[in-house]
Amino acid sequence: MDFKNGTILSFDKPLNWTSFGLVSKVRYLLCKHIGEKKLKVGHAGTLDPLATGVLIICTGKATKQIDTLQAKTKEYIATLQLGATTPSFDLETEIDATFPTEHISKASIEEVLTQFLGRIEQVPPSYSACKVDGKRAYDLARQGKEVELKPKVLVIDEIELQDFQPETMLMTIRVVCSKGTYIRALARDIGLALGSGAHLTALRRTRIGDYKVEDCYTLETFQQWLETIPKETKQ
Repeated sequence: MDFKNGTILSFDKPLNWTSFGLVSKVRYLLCKHIGEKKLKVGHAGTLDPLATGVLIICTGKATKQIDTLQAKTKEYIATLQLGATTPSFDLETEIDATFPTEHISKASIEEVLTQFLGRIEQVPPSYSACKVDGKRAYDLARQGKEVELKPKVLVIDEIELQDFQPETMLMTIRVVCSKGTYIRALARDIGLALGSGAHLTALRRTRIGDYKVEDCYTLETFQQWLETIPKETKQ
């Protein structure tokens, strides 16, 4: 395995880890393993700290493939809480408003979801890595400043309701979408379309292109795998 020349690895990012944090950990493990002080390592497609699932990490010359990998179709499983919103559209921030939900049914959810199929426009969340005048939107939002982002065109190939609990107003959806889709923003827009509000309570990326979460390394299995590589093949 030639990590310096270039390798593509897929990881199941743990909850509460940043994508950068996972990249740093993998870089540390690889450098320690191959006896090098430096190694070029990058990731394709950022995941929020509160999201888990597929994160592709490239080493060496394989980092040149990051743009191509980021452009691949992605699949997510998302859990939404209906009837309440948060500024970040997920659990990073506290609930800021509540809305009626008595009118919401499984049938009305399924009908609304069809509105999001195909090419749509989506305004990214204020708590995102988008840049505004050279600054990250999430830095401005966390400072309490107003953030105005322009809508982006994206494609949702599939969206389906997997579960709905009327007692708690929790719903789970599967989404297959293009690069640049913010599932948190999708949750916001679904809540609005239902005449209520919504925010994410859980998000898992299950696929990027042909890279599936069931085939990914965890940090533990990755370290175990590194130890199986014979010393003479370490690069």
